[in-house]
Amino acid sequence: MSRIAARRRVTRITVGEKRTQRPDSLSGEEPLELRVGGTPLAVTMRTPGHDVELATGFLVSEGVISSAGELAAARYCAGAVVDDVNTYNVLDLTLAPGVAPPDPSVERNFYTTSSCGVCGKASIDAVATTSKFEVRHDPLVIEAGLLTTFPEKLRDQQAVFERTGGLHAAGLFDGTTGEMLVLREDVGRHNAVDKVVGWALQQGLLPARGHVLMVSGRASFELTQKALMAGIPMLAAVSAPSSLAVDLADDAGITIVGFLRGSSMVVYTRDDRVIDSTFTG
Repeated sequence: MSRIAARRRVTRITVGEKRTQRPDSLSGEEPLELRVGGTPLAVTMRTPGHDVELATGFLVSEGVISSAGELAAARYCAGAVVDDVNTYNVLDLTLAPGVAPPDPSVERNFYTTSSCGVCGKASIDAVATTSKFEVRHDPLVIEAGLLTTFPEKLRDQQAVFERTGGLHAAGLFDGTTGEMLVLREDVGRHNAVDKVVGWALQQGLLPARGHVLMVSGRASFELTQKALMAGIPMLAAVSAPSSLAVDLADDAGITIVGFLRGSSMVVYTRDDRVIDSTFTG
């Protein structure tokens, strides 16, 4: 099986019944060291795959780059070797001439966990990066009925989740047509979003005006920040946002939609972007 998922024999126990053993699939999780110009920048625990998208999305989130032309090259280095095979867990990015290297404050001299990219930073101020894109005046307006179709579209395409049940997902949707342009899965919710942003960067879609970022979990401060840095005017989630995420969205002019399930949702900021033309009351 690929490194995206692994097989392991497990024991299933149901109270009052005979225990059984069977093979099960687990989500892959491996460290990825990111370097810029040969200098170590961060180590994140991620699901292998779409590593260049992850790395470039991370640089967008940190305000280092905002267009594909600002990245000259990306190559795997000789990382850890297992059974004489390179694990491809070290990725070195080369910035284009004239692009300033990351500020020293961005450097992670610790592991970025798969559950929370902010963990370990000294303060929230350290990640309150100024975006190169303005979303407050984005003209996005979306029908509530169309928005309610996004969670199912996201779930239907989660191929690895179907096997493992252990991955977060993020997708980028066209706010006019409702088409899902890309979906990425990862053990880390912030990694899944970085992969989506990295894909959008490579496609020349940044700033992603008129688009919606949909995530399978909650809407955290960091995910809201990543949407802002990518110029995405709306962040939708199947679960709740945090208070700090709502504060940031309110300040930046991002629409946050939470508890997007079935035919209902809760809009926390900029509710003027979500309309319901079917309501006649």
